[in-house]
Amino acid sequence: MAQAYTPGLTITKSIILRKDRILPLKGDVVVKVGDKVTADDNVAKTELPGDVIPINIGNKLGLPPSDVLSKMLKKEGEKIKKDETLAMNQSFFGMFKNTVKSPITGTVENISSITGQVLLREPPVPITVKAFIDGVVSKVYENEGVEIENKSAYIQGIFGIGGEITGEIKVIVNAPDAELMPEQIDNSCKDKIIVGGTIVRSQAIKKAIQVNAKGIVVGGIDDQDLKNLLGYDIGVAITGHEEIGLTIVLTEGFGPIKMATKTFEILKEFEGYKASMHGKTQIRAGVMRPEIIIPIPFKEEELKAGKKQIHGLKIGSTIRIIREPHFGEICKVTALPEELVVVESETKVRVLKAKMEDGIEVTVPRANVEAIED
Repeated sequence: MAQAYTPGLTITKSIILRKDRILPLKGDVVVKVGDKVTADDNVAKTELPGDVIPINIGNKLGLPPSDVLSKMLKKEGEKIKKDETLAMNQSFFGMFKNTVKSPITGTVENISSITGQVLLREPPVPITVKAFIDGVVSKVYENEGVEIENKSAYIQGIFGIGGEITGEIKVIVNAPDAELMPEQIDNSCKDKIIVGGTIVRSQAIKKAIQVNAKGIVVGGIDDQDLKNLLGYDIGVAITGHEEIGLTIVLTEGFGPIKMATKTFEILKEFEGYKASMHGKTQIRAGVMRPEIIIPIPFKEEELKAGKKQIHGLKIGSTIRIIREPHFGEICKVTALPEELVVVESETKVRVLKAKMEDGIEVTVPRANVEAIED
């Protein structure tokens, strides 16, 4: 009975991954089940309705709303070009003409005889959804999107900023506890996902943007550097929409924290491989984690394996401590005592015993750890 469930992150060099790629509103799916796709392939497309521009024709022509329809030169549903005459009122046997020109190229959406308003709609905006990962289309959601599956090395981060990118993995530090320095970043990092160690600072980030790197994977970042980079504080919200020139994924947290040895070794092993990465993070309900996905060769029969099962903590499980005094330490669980223990706050909690990488064994409340799923 000495088991406990603890939510955690997945870090593994081989997993069967399934990703849904869904349109923001219904459209057309352009691939079919069984198709092989690459990260940059379009899998679905749609059109977002253009903005609506209201014009009060009654006011502009000095007419009551009921007369507007008779003065319109364009009917509902007709297309119109910018500066083309939309409505015209003539007086004194046609000697004087008062006209209203269209401010946009678009379509006449609605003509109201009640308000005298005419609604114009701008042209629709085409939207495409890319596959994001190399793989095989395993499901098609009609008019909505697809599911893509593959076999990948897979790393979930703690926090990230920036959208979806793809690039080649390039490790430019020698150890997971090494700081990523600006002088290590050069033109060879163009279009690459740069891997650092313990921390990246603002000067190194600016250098990476300057050489057109695609992304940075590192243990931590100083929150002040992040604020200076973005120009504002990040609150409790969804990240991933920031446009700073690259995507950043933190594998451990904030401050100088050594990257987990396992994470660093996986990234080092797959150096030179193409990877897909995003910084989307949500820490409230519907938790979303930034991801680094490195597709690896597979046979299609391997994809028939079921989804990875999440197990509770057990002896030998890998965990990360997420509270002081051992914040950020990676440990192996050595014992899961059933009895409650009184901690410093004088509350009774369930604890576990774990051995840190330096061999020291510590006792930690179970609420203060997160599991690292292999």
